Amino acid sequence: MLLISHVLIALTSLAYTTLTYIRPSKKRLNVSYFLMASTLATGTFLVVSTNSSLVSACISGLVYTSIVTVGIFAAKNKLKTIALL
Repeated sequence: MLLISHVLIALTSLAYTTLTYIRPSKKRLNVSYFLMASTLATGTFLVVSTNSSLVSACISGLVYTSIVTVGIFAAKNKLKTIALL
């Protein structure tokens, strides 16, 4: 059940980060931060509780974190640009 929740949170996070980039706002940025933190927390718990392979989990987590971080950073810069106009 936790694995399904983890995957759903991660997919929601990717979709919401995309929305945040398209229509940036401070509230959306905060939700994106929360979803990213939730995904990392559930992923860490899954690795610790199931004794699964740390290497594959770290590679997947690194790819996910990189994609979401780039999206959040781009949305944040876009929001700054809009605020300056």
